Amino acid sequence: MKPSKFHTLRQHFEILFRENELEKTQQLGQEYLELAKSHQQDWNYGNAIHHGNLILGRIALKKGNLSEAKSFLIKAGNSPGSPQLNSFGPNMYLAKELLEKGEKEVVLEYLKLCETFWNPNLPLNKNPEWQYLISNGEIPDFGPHLFY
Repeated sequence: MKPSKFHTLRQHFEILFRENELEKTQQLGQEYLELAKSHQQDWNYGNAIHHGNLILGRIALKKGNLSEAKSFLIKAGNSPGSPQLNSFGPNMYLAKELLEKGEKEVVLEYLKLCETFWNPNLPLNKNPEWQYLISNGEIPDFGPHLFY
């Protein structure tokens, strides 16, 4: 069975983003979030909310719109979770970019939101450690959380 567009769209916009095709990436990110509205019972729904908002936030940041980027980070953190997010945790790339701009409060808020879905009993959950480091003005090594 061929995967649906809802399950493959993220791959497409991530490729376009790496190619610096910001307008096309933004269009697909918005389409992903729009498709999510009709897939709320799908296992991928939480991924769509998370990653769709993160890509739009990264685009906003590239375009110099810091407040919009911060807003998208919070929207991403409001994901209800998914099998992947619940176990592997959130993607931290936009959060790292915002930390590099001195925006620690919004990143701490994002990490607090991620507590609602990220299983605290798994070894990949570094959330408490990251919150501590960020609170003390450091940027954690997010390791694989920059790539999924």
